[in-house]
Amino acid sequence: MAEDGKKPIIKKVIKKGGHGHHGGAWKIAYADFMTAMMAFFLLMWLLNSVTEQQLQGIADYFAPTSVSLSSSGAGGMLGGKVIGEGVLTSNSSSSFDPTLPPPTFNNGESDSQQDEVSPASVQQAQAEKEQKQFEETAEELRQAVSGIPELKELAKNLLIDNTPEGLRIQIVDQAGSAMFPSGSSRMSPQMRRLLGLVVTAIKDVPKQVAIAGHTDSTKYANPNGYGNWELSADRALASRRALVEMGFPETRVHRVTGRADADPLVADDPNNPQNRRISIVLLRDSIAAADKERATPKSLGLTR
Repeated sequence: MAEDGKKPIIKKVIKKGGHGHHGGAWKIAYADFMTAMMAFFLLMWLLNSVTEQQLQGIADYFAPTSVSLSSSGAGGMLGGKVIGEGVLTSNSSSSFDPTLPPPTFNNGESDSQQDEVSPASVQQAQAEKEQKQFEETAEELRQAVSGIPELKELAKNLLIDNTPEGLRIQIVDQAGSAMFPSGSSRMSPQMRRLLGLVVTAIKDVPKQVAIAGHTDSTKYANPNGYGNWELSADRALASRRALVEMGFPETRVHRVTGRADADPLVADDPNNPQNRRISIVLLRDSIAAADKERATPKSLGLTR
């Protein structure tokens, strides 16, 4: 009690706290957004998974039907039907026939149907691609030879044709125009020029190459036993070295062989100058793969 007999004055101080809680409305909005996104992606997945026939079936199931036009004692209000059976009836003659948009994503096919490609169609496509490459290469080489005046006369020394192995380019001898001196593997300047044009035409075609040397049937005496087989092999190897020196990738040289006179170009005239030639074949992929398979140790039974 105060000394003067008066009651003490009590002051109430109200302390204001920090900012109040903002509530959880944003959480609800975020949850709604995520639910909508999940539903959207689920719809996209379903559309991508079903076929066109299934989409048509779903559309038919939800297609609206026309209202019956039959009258009844109730003035046509309920169409003469009991309420439990429904007022709307199906009318096939006037029912709505929706037209679906073109199938999306994978054109109504499942992933397994898309991936189902026959090996025959793949091989056919590969063969057509190879044939187109070979035709373009042959045309490019012919134009290159005919476009150089000093080599125009050598166009007759260049033979290009398609074989089961691939595109074959042959540089042959003609009467009075030899690519190699007799009995030698040292190529003439004209032969080197033609090989340079061949390299330009084939170096960008991603195919393996087979090189073969050929001679005619003329025999010549050599005390060391050196004959047409050795000569044809040496000429083929000289051609390989020249190709690589001119920029052809060495890794694409598939094989180099000497054939002597065993495979004449002019069979009824074994000594014809055209039988002396170098053949360069752009191999088809199937031929190169088959050769590689035959050359593996597994084919010889040497693998463990």
